[in-house]
Amino acid sequence: MTGTQQLSDDVGLRRYEYDDETVLAADLGPSRDASVDVLDDAVIVVVDDEQYDLELAGDAQAFIRNGVLTIEVDA
Repeated sequence: MTGTQQLSDDVGLRRYEYDDETVLAADLGPSRDASVDVLDDAVIVVVDDEQYDLELAGDAQAFIRNGVLTIEVDA
């Protein structure tokens, strides 16, 4: 099952549901200044000095590689 929501006005966040995990992915673009951090049950994404907080249920890991934000949440 997939779904889409907005991380920001110009960045969509796709959701992929699997049996053992949920994956959230967003194409931030390679030229943007971006970082991501996981704190407790939240993921904090900073893109071009704008901060976005995503509340999550479950253990998560997040990374940005080649301009693509990926958040993996264990079910």
